[in-house]
Amino acid sequence: MSGSTGSLPTFYSFRRCPYAMRARLALDVSGVSVDLREVVLRDKPQAFLDASPSATVPCLVEDAQTIDESLDIMDWALARNDPEGWLDMPTLGRDLIARFDGPFKSALDRTKYATRYPDEDPEQHRTIASSFLTDLNTQLHGYIFGKPTLADYAILPFVRQFAMIDKEWFDAQDWPSVQDWLGTFLASDRFARIMLKYDPWQPENAPVRFPE
Repeated sequence: MSGSTGSLPTFYSFRRCPYAMRARLALDVSGVSVDLREVVLRDKPQAFLDASPSATVPCLVEDAQTIDESLDIMDWALARNDPEGWLDMPTLGRDLIARFDGPFKSALDRTKYATRYPDEDPEQHRTIASSFLTDLNTQLHGYIFGKPTLADYAILPFVRQFAMIDKEWFDAQDWPSVQDWLGTFLASDRFARIMLKYDPWQPENAPVRFPE
């Protein structure tokens, strides 16, 4: 199993993966440093495969502990430092995350990757995904609970992914609060920091500290 470089936990990531994005968001806000290893998913390094039981990103390795669920990595980072109080949210926040991780993400995938699901109707699934955003639009008051919480940053990467399927269509929908919420996120310094490009990791590479 891959271990840490020095005293830092090892964090396997892929820049465009929304699951890895939200893990990086929690690491960024917490300031908890990790040794970032950017993975090319079509050519996964053996150290990553040895570390991750699911062979998916993100994956965090600290000593003998492996965490390969993105939400668990967010909780891990925020348990160590939560300067903006992301964990201070109603229990409804966890339920909302589960809805977006489950049926919303399923509908998103069947819209975005229609060729993978030849027996599914992508327009029907876009309608299903849209119903989540219509509901979310009524809940947002700047943020879901009026201030930044785990729910916002666990969900935003997937709303971004859905929006980018057809941004012109997305911007034309009657979701002003969702559009402002997403737009603020995309224009933020935090989003810019978590989307910095890194060379694919190789065993001979020097460690990359994240957040920088």
